Amino acid sequence: MNYCNQCGEAVSQQIPEGDNRLRYVCATCTTIHYENPKVITGCLPIHEDQVLLCKRAIEPRSGLWTLPAGFLENGETSADGALRETMEEANARVNIEGLYTLFSLPHISQVYMFFRATLQDLDFYAGEESLEVQLFNEDEIPWDNLAFPVITETLKHYFKDRTSNTFETRYMDIVIERSRK
Repeated sequence: MNYCNQCGEAVSQQIPEGDNRLRYVCATCTTIHYENPKVITGCLPIHEDQVLLCKRAIEPRSGLWTLPAGFLENGETSADGALRETMEEANARVNIEGLYTLFSLPHISQVYMFFRATLQDLDFYAGEESLEVQLFNEDEIPWDNLAFPVITETLKHYFKDRTSNTFETRYMDIVIERSRK
């Protein structure tokens, strides 16, 4: 960040009084600019014994399979964001069953949340951000071609939990050390 989004003047990094972290602060209007993690929300769409996956048409990880998910928008609930992303990426209508997995990825400042959801019908098709969408049985999941670790973990939990029909909310930190230059 170079300029204040309030007054347009230059900002500098400093630790504001009463804080313990470097923040961008405007010397002119004294606005403190907080940078917080991004929230990604999505669905684990289920139909009978199958889950709906989307093949990514965009980077990162274009061409790999994922659950429909994306960045939460301002003024949107996490469940509404999951419904919107599922419609945008898979043109699928779902009923939210509940929060299923929550992942914290501090190395990229992101929080992922996936809701278990049931497909309302089978009238789905690839949206602009997907090359294709498809229902998979557990033994058909393209495990070696999943886009992100959070997708793999969510699917592993689901297929394990399905055997007992008990779907508790799961939480996990995924910490990867960044290389230092």
